[in-house]
Amino acid sequence: MERRRVLILIEGQTVNGLLYVRAAQRLGLHPITLSADPARYDYISAERLHAICVDTNNLDALIHECSRLGAIDGIAGITGALDSVYGIVSKLCRHFNLPGPNPVSIERCYDKFAQRELLARAGIPVPFFRMATSAAEVESSAAEIGLPVILKPFMGSGSSGVRLCRDVEELAEHTAYLLGGKHLWRSSPRILVEEFAQGPFYGAEMMGNEVIGIGAADFGPPPHFVFREWTLPAVLTDDEHERIADLSLSCLRALDLGWGPANIEFRWTKCGPVVIEVNPRLGGAPDPQLIRLAYGVDLITEHIKLVIGEKCDLRRKHSHTAAARMLVPDHDGILDWIGGVTRATAVPGIAEVKMYIKPETPIVRKGDDRDYIGHVIAASPNPGRTGEMLQRAVNVIEWSITPFPRSSSCG
Repeated sequence: MERRRVLILIEGQTVNGLLYVRAAQRLGLHPITLSADPARYDYISAERLHAICVDTNNLDALIHECSRLGAIDGIAGITGALDSVYGIVSKLCRHFNLPGPNPVSIERCYDKFAQRELLARAGIPVPFFRMATSAAEVESSAAEIGLPVILKPFMGSGSSGVRLCRDVEELAEHTAYLLGGKHLWRSSPRILVEEFAQGPFYGAEMMGNEVIGIGAADFGPPPHFVFREWTLPAVLTDDEHERIADLSLSCLRALDLGWGPANIEFRWTKCGPVVIEVNPRLGGAPDPQLIRLAYGVDLITEHIKLVIGEKCDLRRKHSHTAAARMLVPDHDGILDWIGGVTRATAVPGIAEVKMYIKPETPIVRKGDDRDYIGHVIAASPNPGRTGEMLQRAVNVIEWSITPFPRSSSCG
């Protein structure tokens, strides 16, 4: 029997996971997902995909499983779509001598304090920052920087645990949350206290040392940072685009990145562009979808090509405007029903309407990307037309959430 060319996917991802699977299949690969809990990804059972249960935090266990699979089939490459596994993915690639990012650079980049120090040392503009491990250190760091400040865990993604603290009460409240056992830490608690860089938000999508696209985003209301809308390309002057592109490449050099995808976040302040964060992996949904609709470049497919040692094609096929609206509930409770999805999908120019959850699901907002219940994506050659179509589709989607019953006590 002919040996298959296997692509190992470490864990999956709610939206982009299936896109990786399908892209791998189109490239003639057999995708196998290694996950601590394959059942958490609905598409694996729905599509009857090959998945194996293994502790994905245990490098030795992963090496053993990959070695076993490699003895049966040929492993063409190893990758993953989640922040939390990309460090271990890089170590697996190095162990099996497969194409992949530098493990040292990836680990260093995921430590937000270490990343900030490297960027600042290279002369790259970043918000003023301090590291704190106690409430007293948080308080003194905030006093030194000046309120408002942002508190965030030194590791993590999706804005989990990130909050704007506008006064001493909010500062004390969020410090107590982060240090009081409610936030899940993967190591000893360390908090990044940083200046609140104010201004429009932009994100650069990179592949290798090439800027593929620069998008603009809006957030929901503070104190959290939950993305509400993405538009690509961002409306920028030639000079603004060049400054962000040059700064993006400087970030890669400072962090010793440059292999594969990266996603770099900026705020354009009164002093110009300031780097908020460098993510050494592909941007999460809907970033790859927007790049494909705007430019005809499939970053997921091109990433897999790099992973298996092939040359990727990043040439733009066209130039459109693509935009996405994230659907976010305004209160907690039980999701009763969702309506209007079929009508929204039928709106001209709508590329995708996707709901992440089903009726009868409990809604408990976290103030991060776990709050999303779906998204709508539109694209057209005209920026204004894209925005109009997106709003038209969003307007016909409805849902009902019954609030949780309030606990009562009798005196």
